[in-house]
Amino acid sequence: MSVPRAFFAILVGGLVLTLLTISRAQVDSRRIEEVVKKSVLTPEDMEIIDAFVADAVGRLVRTTDFTEVAKHRAVIVSHQISQAQYAQRFSDATLREIGKGFDYATNEITDPDRRVKVFANLLILASELNDPRLIELGIRMIPDENSMVRYWAVRVATNPTVWAKLAQDQNAAAALSRTIVDACSKVVETSSPEVLYQMAQFAGRYDASPAQDLLTRIADVRIKRYADWTVKYELVDTGILKLLSAKIISGGAANQQLARQFSQLYSYALQRYIHNLKDNNLRELSGSYLASVLVETEQQCLSKLLSGPQTGITRAVEAGDAAALQAEHDRLLGSANQAGALPAKFGFAYGSAQEKRLAPLALPEPPQRKAAVGTKTPETKPPEAKPPETKPSEAKPPEPKPAEPKLPAKSG
Repeated sequence: MSVPRAFFAILVGGLVLTLLTISRAQVDSRRIEEVVKKSVLTPEDMEIIDAFVADAVGRLVRTTDFTEVAKHRAVIVSHQISQAQYAQRFSDATLREIGKGFDYATNEITDPDRRVKVFANLLILASELNDPRLIELGIRMIPDENSMVRYWAVRVATNPTVWAKLAQDQNAAAALSRTIVDACSKVVETSSPEVLYQMAQFAGRYDASPAQDLLTRIADVRIKRYADWTVKYELVDTGILKLLSAKIISGGAANQQLARQFSQLYSYALQRYIHNLKDNNLRELSGSYLASVLVETEQQCLSKLLSGPQTGITRAVEAGDAAALQAEHDRLLGSANQAGALPAKFGFAYGSAQEKRLAPLALPEPPQRKAAVGTKTPETKPPEAKPPETKPSEAKPPEPKPAEPKLPAKSG
């Protein structure tokens, strides 16, 4: 199952704006329609484009009806055409008016929820416009603490369609990509799974050292979240493991480090699924996610990395056989007594240079089990520890159903 985008509609679904200012006079739509048809534009036509964009963006940030928000975005995007004079003026106007919207929300809106909705809607519009000049707006918003805003900021900054347009100027593209990687690197530790996946996709496009470092750090964050049992939305790990695998196969100086990260992340996913089979201590949805991660990674990554079909994980998952899964884990990734197939092929060991190990780290016990082990007497027994809360923050959607592997379509 590919990484689903069911969260898309929910991320966007709460974007109901209440902006009451930035008022603009309503523009007669017939005038812009006449301009769209022209092959040569006059100064008056340029002013009509400016007025149309100002009015349309103003409507977007003022509306209180979500269906209207989507409608206003569609109206703006539908008037983006390729005629040279028009395209340049339209780009100038959208860059200016979207920037004004961000400035207004930052400086004038005191309600945090309302501000988030304005930010997110403007970023969605920027993403839909596919204009390279809007990348800087996305970069500017990557540090935002709200997960929904950060998700759309990364989407704008790393939009593949936009980056295809930038390919003509390799030097400028390289400089801009370094800026994006740097901005993402600063917020990796505090980013949601959906945001991390967007970052990983961008890092996976480049062979430069900073991009590979970002991909490694993203894998580190996922490994840490497995280790402390706070991991959410495990399906994104399929995508991250695929990106790591592709980098390993392509070769390079960082190959051993990438292979080590791949193996540890996959090991933790395997170990957690084995915990589920033995103790049934994972939610049913999380177990389904993990099953998809294990099977897809075996089929699409391990078979390529080891230059031959690999089916043991899939058979063990289908049979619900924890012992067979553990045996495959040890064969592929290593155990205390023998190196695994992946470490042997790519020449790496786990741990530091001073403490080399044949096996990946063992997944720590869940928090509630640790508490039970540490209890000595009934009198000193601490309150029963609970697993980390799974309550989503305001910007995170309920976890999507794994039966829907579709990537999200645009809302509205």
